[in-house]
Amino acid sequence: INATRRIEGPRLASAPPFTAEDGAPLPRLYGTARLGGTLIWATRFEEAATTTRQGFKGGPRVTEYAYFVSAAFALCEGEIAGVRRIWADGRELDRMRHEIRVHRGGEDQDADPLIAAKQGEGNAPAYRGTAYVVFERFPLEEYGNRIPQFQFEVIRPAGRLHRQIRSVALLPGSTEYGLLPRPATYRAGPGDTRALNRNMLHAPSDIVASLDELQALCPNLEEIAVIVAWFGDDLRAGACTLRPKVVDNASSGWSEAWRVSGLTRQQASTVSVVDGASSYGGTPSDASVAACIAEIRRRGLKIALYPFVMMDVAPGNALPDPYGGESQPAFPWRGRITCDPAPGQAGTADKTGAARTQMTSFCGFAMPSNFPVSGGAVGFSGSGSDWGYRRFVLHYAHLAAAAGGVDTFLIGSELRGLTTLRDETGAFPFVAALRQLAGEARAILGPHADITYGADWSEYFGHQPDDGSGDVCFHLDPLWSDPAISAVGIDNYMPLSDWRDGDYAGGNPDGFRGPYDPQGLRGQIAAGEGFDWYYAGTAARYARVRSPISDGAHDKPWVFRPKDLVSWWQNRHYDRVGGVEAPAPTAWQPGSKPIRFTELGCPAVDKGPNQPNVFPDAKSSENALPYFSSGGRSDLAQARFLQAHFDHWNPESPYFKPESNPVSAVYGGRMVDPAGICVWAWDARPFPAFPALAATWRDGDNWHRGHWLNGRLSTVPTGDLAAAILADHGLEGIDATQAGGSVAGYVVDAPTTARAALEPLADLCGLGVRDDNGTLLLYDGMLTGATTVELPALVVDEGGTTVERTRATDRDVPREVELAFADPFRDYQSAISRATQPGEASGASETLAYAVEAAMLAGDWDAAQHQLEEALQIASAHGERVYLPQLFLIEAAVCRTRGESDAAGAAVRRAVDEARAQEA
Repeated sequence: INATRRIEGPRLASAPPFTAEDGAPLPRLYGTARLGGTLIWATRFEEAATTTRQGFKGGPRVTEYAYFVSAAFALCEGEIAGVRRIWADGRELDRMRHEIRVHRGGEDQDADPLIAAKQGEGNAPAYRGTAYVVFERFPLEEYGNRIPQFQFEVIRPAGRLHRQIRSVALLPGSTEYGLLPRPATYRAGPGDTRALNRNMLHAPSDIVASLDELQALCPNLEEIAVIVAWFGDDLRAGACTLRPKVVDNASSGWSEAWRVSGLTRQQASTVSVVDGASSYGGTPSDASVAACIAEIRRRGLKIALYPFVMMDVAPGNALPDPYGGESQPAFPWRGRITCDPAPGQAGTADKTGAARTQMTSFCGFAMPSNFPVSGGAVGFSGSGSDWGYRRFVLHYAHLAAAAGGVDTFLIGSELRGLTTLRDETGAFPFVAALRQLAGEARAILGPHADITYGADWSEYFGHQPDDGSGDVCFHLDPLWSDPAISAVGIDNYMPLSDWRDGDYAGGNPDGFRGPYDPQGLRGQIAAGEGFDWYYAGTAARYARVRSPISDGAHDKPWVFRPKDLVSWWQNRHYDRVGGVEAPAPTAWQPGSKPIRFTELGCPAVDKGPNQPNVFPDAKSSENALPYFSSGGRSDLAQARFLQAHFDHWNPESPYFKPESNPVSAVYGGRMVDPAGICVWAWDARPFPAFPALAATWRDGDNWHRGHWLNGRLSTVPTGDLAAAILADHGLEGIDATQAGGSVAGYVVDAPTTARAALEPLADLCGLGVRDDNGTLLLYDGMLTGATTVELPALVVDEGGTTVERTRATDRDVPREVELAFADPFRDYQSAISRATQPGEASGASETLAYAVEAAMLAGDWDAAQHQLEEALQIASAHGERVYLPQLFLIEAAVCRTRGESDAAGAAVRRAVDEARAQEA
């Protein structure tokens, strides 16, 4: 009987309505924000029927219906960079499961092919000037057979910086599969398979998502420098080995094999563990590096390969310190690798045969012929105990060649403690070793690859030992002059400011109007500290006692000026021994090779330009803040620093001065090639997954004040924002360079005047507006620049008050400041930050209680539990007991929904007890 029965599932009689108001204005976006779309086109619902027989033979036939729709949603006016995340009914979509096309809104964009096919030739609008998204055959079953409410994380940068970046360094160098474009997984056990390199839902892997966004934000990008790290284990060059390492050397469960220089995962050492967590990620597998090179090539970009030394020296080690300490500092900078004892220490090996012996041990004995290549894999046939620097560099030269070649190859960087060491003859053995490696890399990679060394900014121009000898050594000139070297590489972290908070009163000696004054920063690239003067020590810096840089003996002060690139580049170099200049110059030929900034960066921290070379890393002994920094995050510090450099070096900048970047008579190009300015750094881990996923990546906290561009190029400085708003209203002649601060995103949701669009921004950021000789000037209210008026005489009314000071009553003084914002790390949920007078409750736990209730209404019980725990912690920490009964009752509701009746009852009893205690 059942064989003849037919059962039909739920079926729509007609499509439910989706509201799209006719004539509704589209928002205009600056920066990044979560926007709701406006439905501008849709097909009829497509019905798909599937019939199956239930049970065994003779069971009824069951027909089920699924519905699909194709639709287009307008996002905003103007051309955007792209769309990062998409939410449907509040839950993020896995974009790999759907056919989604983003039209960026350019004035030359074509009609979507699906819309054109459905509407007929010539009937489909291209929606030029409007960014929109098209969903093709989107399944509706999960959403009750209706079109869900879509929201989009839209990116539309403003300003000039993102368009000027042409080369970036790609972090992290320590990630076993983070450079792999295809997904990799680890199977920990039955039913427990974890993604290793996919921590977002808008691309097949992290690096693909990251590179997609990088290219969208930087339309003129030409090159990516891929960082690959091995780990050093000792600051004593003679005892230091360099090895590829892994986080876990378990033998099975990995979907992708890990192999580096012939080493398998089981054979590899593991990185150190501190407080139960790995100190670093592992070395990228060779296969992932080759795949990354292919992916970058596929995108039409040049590739630079950058072998990078990281020091895995854990805290509490018992290693002898070559600098005389009790033990070696934790996770030090590679530039501190030196001889033992170090220069300046009693019995130092510097200037002795022992220095040469230790350099030989550090470099090892690997030869180019020791690297067999089979099927793209690079092995090693030398001694299994040879973990020297030569094996490290030559391995990656061979891997680059096996992967099809690279455009640029670095033979190292910032090994200042090694390049400055001399042997008993006065020669620099490690510089000679670098020259040999450069020649071997040239033979492996061919004549078309650029090869260089990334010298530290304090290293590239010479060595002047602080030992009273008067020696001046252009120690790297043999390397820079070597025919295998294509360019002079400099990791440029030279200071551009000397700002202190007291300067707001008008006392900055360099004429800065604020800590990130664009004109001031541009003016210090070839001036100021490291050019005109220096601080003799910490005491002198705090007292602002500046010593001029001079050269009384030979009148060549540029010899001692790291910032005087032009003079260094245009002149012959003469070594000095004991202060006496040699009669013959070094091998350097003036203007013979370009200068390439192999790194250029600044931390996004308060007063970052004061000391751009420092970085936050709590685990490292190098952890530091710039001079006089409060430690607060400042995206503007980084943006203004980089913009100043591009304005100084790039001939296309309106601020460019030809004498600052002269043309070579030898090769016909500029001294500094703007295309070769490699900005530090972009991360292969996509924002906001990094830094938000702290459990996945231990260094996430470093992002907030570090050198990363992710999550910052997509924001907008307030000056650029104001200028963009005014430009959209046809207003020119605006100077917004003195406006401080930055915002993640700013949305003008309806047509309005420029003034109405700017007023909320001005109120939030404390912007002022004034006329400056016919130019409208937007400025930071904290900036200096007010004119001081001297009064030769002051008439005092004898019967009146001369000076009066009034103290406001407590009730007239704000007791609390509250800032509401959308948090991009929590899917743009509304959040509130409060600052209160001492002794006042913050009320933060009450605010979080609302967030818990909102999550409960959305049915997101995991989020509700997380928010509840945070609220209870804050209430306890700040003594906000008044909110505890409410929080305990919410806890009871959460527990009850989870089926935890005992816990729910206990929470109710706690709420009653707390309420009674407060009444008492």
